[in-house]
Amino acid sequence: MAGTDVTHAQWTRPNIQPSWLVRLFDWKPFLIFMCMLPAAGLLLVFLTYPLGLGIWLAFTDTTIGRSGVWVGLENFEYLMGDRLFWQAVFYSVFYTSVATVGKFGLGLWLALLLNNHLPFKSLLRAIILLPWIVPTVLSAIAFWWIYDAQFSIISYVFVDVLGWRTTYFDFLGSTWPARWSLIFANIWRGIPFVAITLLAGLQTISPSLYEAALLDGSTGWQRFRFITFPLLLPILAIVMTFSIIFTFTDFQLVYAITRGGPVNSTHLLATLAFQRGIPGGNLGEGAAIAVSMIPFLVFATLFSYFALARRKWQQGEAND
Repeated sequence: MAGTDVTHAQWTRPNIQPSWLVRLFDWKPFLIFMCMLPAAGLLLVFLTYPLGLGIWLAFTDTTIGRSGVWVGLENFEYLMGDRLFWQAVFYSVFYTSVATVGKFGLGLWLALLLNNHLPFKSLLRAIILLPWIVPTVLSAIAFWWIYDAQFSIISYVFVDVLGWRTTYFDFLGSTWPARWSLIFANIWRGIPFVAITLLAGLQTISPSLYEAALLDGSTGWQRFRFITFPLLLPILAIVMTFSIIFTFTDFQLVYAITRGGPVNSTHLLATLAFQRGIPGGNLGEGAAIAVSMIPFLVFATLFSYFALARRKWQQGEAND
């Protein structure tokens, strides 16, 4: 009996208290904080610091080669009376609105078309992606060549081949033709992103819903109105938000094709901020123009949030 007690005591595991460090990492809030710390550090260094520096420069008179001093709202007060700034605001909003409508109209049409059973569907999807995968500067140079006053392929076809015109098109020589030419180039480049993303959303809609609607004798428009569009709305809101942000902050396409010309008529806020800040040397003024874009971008983000919130409310879900 005594030997059995000794054996039991020998095999009893000692109750060792964990150290304070182990207990600290076992505490869930601290563990979550430690896991998020690297990501927060990267955001702080690579996102928050440049953004904060840009906002601070907007309130100074900093120029290239000279550190500025705090001037408060002086840069913004100057911009309020700057005709070129308001012209850039108008064209940025117009450019974004028209290009977004064009991209979503054509992108949705392409997505609905590719969602059907078509021959060579995979090949067609790959071809549609081509404008998206081409580098922006390369496509901008291509459009610059297409819009050239002397070497445009469009002018060559209409004048030298078909003989429908006697003079070449001057796409970039005057204000509105140049503006519409840039919008067309932006639509051409943005359609693949919208079409493929919406196509992915269409693939998630159950075919049984369309089969039930067909049995009820619904028309094509009724199926789109009451099945496709409501179920596609969350993706539409997200894609539209990204599209608006990308279009409103567009720089490469406009600067590579027109550099804001003719006579500064095609400047977006991004290109005007660059022109004032870097070639013009007024970093404070350029930063103020860039900061003035923030309210428009916040509005686009809120648009997406409230669209998703409305969709959840329709489905009876609580907002996060």
